[in-house]
Amino acid sequence: MLPRGLIVVLGATGLLVSVLALQRFASILAPVLLALILVVGVYPLTGFLRRHGAPVWLAVTVTVITLLVLVLSLAALLAVSVAQLATILPAYQDSFTALVNNLRNWLGSLGVGRDQIQAAISKINFSNVTGLLTDLLAGLAGVFSNMLFLLFVVAFMALDAVGFSSRLARVRRQRAEVVGALDSFVHGTRRYLLVSTVFGLIVAAIDTAFLWLIGVPLPLLWGLLAFITNYIPNVGFIIGLIPPALLALLQGGPKLMITVIVAYSVINFIIQSIIQPKVTADAVSLSLTLTFLSLVFWSFVIGPIGAVLAIPLTLLVKAMLLDVDPNTRWISSLLSSGPAPPEDEDADDMPDRGSEAFSDPPRQR
Repeated sequence: MLPRGLIVVLGATGLLVSVLALQRFASILAPVLLALILVVGVYPLTGFLRRHGAPVWLAVTVTVITLLVLVLSLAALLAVSVAQLATILPAYQDSFTALVNNLRNWLGSLGVGRDQIQAAISKINFSNVTGLLTDLLAGLAGVFSNMLFLLFVVAFMALDAVGFSSRLARVRRQRAEVVGALDSFVHGTRRYLLVSTVFGLIVAAIDTAFLWLIGVPLPLLWGLLAFITNYIPNVGFIIGLIPPALLALLQGGPKLMITVIVAYSVINFIIQSIIQPKVTADAVSLSLTLTFLSLVFWSFVIGPIGAVLAIPLTLLVKAMLLDVDPNTRWISSLLSSGPAPPEDEDADDMPDRGSEAFSDPPRQR
């Protein structure tokens, strides 16, 4: 038995080396993880089609086509959105100059010295503002830069998932804990995707309608951004607020910007920061603190796509490092948002759900 202090040091060292390795290969790892989560989320379509009498080849073909269309549509929408934003931003150069002059006059009326005003305003320029507006969308679209690789990974994963249930059934006899952990990851990820998608559609529809009513340009773009950032736990609405608020400032001045901020705070904060995190935490059995820390960690490791996939990736790590071992399963109870399971519950007493995640439906007679 190694001393506990040495175990902690070795574990911390291993974690640091793993994080550095993940950062090194983030450009390859991010598309692979995105493809994995997409396949996990869309695969129930195969089971649905087979339960309704579709042959295997047709069900798999429809699932693969659905995944490819989903990836291509999202990439195209983000690319078009960045292009539209870059097209209209130069038209606001004069509005930005007027805002800066008004700010200079207002500071002068408060008695602020000319040197202090010049020092403060010199850091504000139009290129910084436009860069802030475009960098966010460009960062999200960056994961689609290697589109051909992503499409191949999605297609191959979807095809492999067809026979995954039979392989899980064989592994279950020797490694029931591992299969149970995988099953927990898949079910938790699907619940999370369902909750986030439903809330994201609600928020996106409300934001788009509101921005269209008050005259903010590109309301559909900001609705799409609100939908995507809804998958970012805890602080997604803040990230989705910054671009439309800045564009509202250029379009209608401080009053329009304040209107957007207040409306987003009322709509998005209540839904995305109060209601949805509690529902998400209950759906995936993760505490609110862990969801926020997972956002910070995965964003640091693999970039912007890590923020979107933070919860599913945390579920995967939790399943592979904690849920597979009965000796470490108590840590999962500490990280959970709900009550801990009974102390006498072990892997042998758990229901046999090892192959449910990718199980094939019973054949039609």
